Amino acid sequence: MPNRIWQNSYTDGIPFEIDTSECKSINELFNRAVVDFGDKTAFSSFGAELTFRDVDALSRDFAAYLQNELGVKKGDRVAMMAPNTLVFAVGMFGVIRAGGVQVNVNPLYSPRELEHQLKDADADTIIVFSGSTETLAQVIEATPVKNVIVFGLDDLVNRGLPSPPVDSRLSRTIAFTDALSKGSGLGFEEPLLEQDDLLFLQYTGGTTGLSKGAMLTHGNLLANIAQFEAIDPGYIEKGGEVVITAIPMYHIFALMVNTLSFFKLGGKNVLVTNPRDMEGFVKTWAVSSPTIFTGVNTLYVGLLHTPGFDAIDFSNLKISMGGGAPVQQAVSQKWKDLTGRYIKEGYGLSETSPILTVNQLGETGYRAGIGVPLPSTDVSLRDDDGREVPQGEPGEFCARGPQIMKGYWRQPEATAEVTTADGYFKTGDVAVMEKDGYFRIVDRKKDMILVSGFNVFPNEIEEEVAGMPGVMESACVGVPHEASGEAVKLFVVKSDASITEDDVRAFCKERLAGYKVPKQVVFLDELPKSAVGKILRRELK
Repeated sequence: MPNRIWQNSYTDGIPFEIDTSECKSINELFNRAVVDFGDKTAFSSFGAELTFRDVDALSRDFAAYLQNELGVKKGDRVAMMAPNTLVFAVGMFGVIRAGGVQVNVNPLYSPRELEHQLKDADADTIIVFSGSTETLAQVIEATPVKNVIVFGLDDLVNRGLPSPPVDSRLSRTIAFTDALSKGSGLGFEEPLLEQDDLLFLQYTGGTTGLSKGAMLTHGNLLANIAQFEAIDPGYIEKGGEVVITAIPMYHIFALMVNTLSFFKLGGKNVLVTNPRDMEGFVKTWAVSSPTIFTGVNTLYVGLLHTPGFDAIDFSNLKISMGGGAPVQQAVSQKWKDLTGRYIKEGYGLSETSPILTVNQLGETGYRAGIGVPLPSTDVSLRDDDGREVPQGEPGEFCARGPQIMKGYWRQPEATAEVTTADGYFKTGDVAVMEKDGYFRIVDRKKDMILVSGFNVFPNEIEEEVAGMPGVMESACVGVPHEASGEAVKLFVVKSDASITEDDVRAFCKERLAGYKVPKQVVFLDELPKSAVGKILRRELK
């Protein structure tokens, strides 16, 4: 890769390129971590803990069950439809160790979404939380699924936690704990895996129709883990960190950073099963005293507005990272005022394993935008004709690197659509590069609003409104308008009931050009969000 502007901004010790040859597979990474950190706690949930050796033994038994009882072999797809639980961790490593390809499924999916994903992935085995079996029961006959492994919240926890019953329409299921028992008496044969072998099918959100499965290989994840390690200026102590995981583990952000990277680094991973229960989340934080936290903007907002959070001792917190959606400056400043740390925003997609850029961990001040590309990552901003735009001009963010997917599962045409002639992945996001090589996302190409011929980017308006006293969060969409073609419509959640539409518009008029000021302001009790906490503008439209 030729020298790039952003490399001049790397803090001391960050390499331009990373070595991707350390491990051949995630299995090898797993085995090394077990040797390195054996009796240290790997995962904690509802007060129950599993050491690295526990995870090794349990996932070995589950892999043996998958291989011997279900015939799972290298390359077979196994679906995982689970919230953050000990079963997710053990089950995932069991699938990987058996050579399977894990299909990550949102447990809150509708029947239509679940049916499409299971059929598209051609998965005949699913590990599913009992609370999601009602959805599965509605569509299972239309899918290839033959084997249903069910678990409840108390599995591997043993605290008497209640879970919904398994839907009675699912006639043939096996309990996860029974699968472990059977597997313990069976042989296990570690498959030969290489970096080019598939590891995950990571389905994209499907905002433009049916979701597509991004094919992520062992090599993709190993590279992104190595890139993440390379940007650490020495903050992370191997075997000494406590990371709190509230973002769903089936989401690529938590899967790569929290689950896999910190397993390699010997961290204790505290799992939050239901982050919507903010009071419970705050209690978990208080007793866990995490050193590392990753979240989306809305999760940070929720914590800052939850009673009791401001009474916690944050002296152990080293790093707060944000991704999945833009981190607003007002939110980062409030977080810094409370915890002493700004939120370090990063950027990536399911197709990129996920991290492409990040604000450097060694910087102490606030930095707007998504930071600089990771080592071994090249970025090119392109216009609609595929030409590179001048520095400082907005263009589509296109990237190339070892973390970028193999392609979309069984969709070569869709893969070709997002690949430039010279091999860059087209993200669909519009970005600008500053003079020092730092990037900022302007907005999604498809979310841009055209007002009387002027481009209006919702992120800019939402960023300003986030700084208005009495506003908790907002979201902005374009709506048809007779005179201007489109107009800005703003949806607002208030923390101060006295705020009016005129107040919001007046606040915007002071800070934004006239054509960017919302024509309409609508107050809602809450904004529609994905399971990860990303605001769903398409539903507001």
